[in-house]
Amino acid sequence: MSRVERFEELIAWQKARVLTAAVYEITRQGGFARDFGLSGQIQRAAVSIMSNIAEGFERNSPAEFHQFLSTAKASCAELRSQLYVALDAGYLSQDKFTQLHQQAEEIGKIIGGLHAAVERQRNEQRGREHHTQGTCYSLNSPNSVLNTQSIHYTSTRTTPYSVLVVPTQHSALSTQH
Repeated sequence: MSRVERFEELIAWQKARVLTAAVYEITRQGGFARDFGLSGQIQRAAVSIMSNIAEGFERNSPAEFHQFLSTAKASCAELRSQLYVALDAGYLSQDKFTQLHQQAEEIGKIIGGLHAAVERQRNEQRGREHHTQGTCYSLNSPNSVLNTQSIHYTSTRTTPYSVLVVPTQHSALSTQH
């Protein structure tokens, strides 16, 4: 499997782009075009999906990407909800509503899968970070003890982290992971 280097390679972003184009197309027609509030809000929700995927990816931090994916998924739900408003207001046919709703639902599922994959990666990375013979604490841990040693290492994304390691004899203390 090849490594994704650019957000444009992400299927979730590609599909969100297609959905955004479709949303802009329908909001420029008929009564929808004159309903500036709803058309603007649904456009912003669609743009938010693809923008949050892109921004999170470019942060080069699994934790931040994870958070931005949550926001993108929530924007999918917002867009689906607004599609109901557009349907009820008579701006969309049932067929167009179904098509766009299914697209948004599919994107939400893809983002959910990506979100879970990033979470797994974060957990695996945490596991590698904590493979030393002591117990790891965050630098801001309230469990600071005098008998600690500082270890500096670099993650796979070349982001430096420092952790404190307490020898295992102090393992009765609660740890933060």
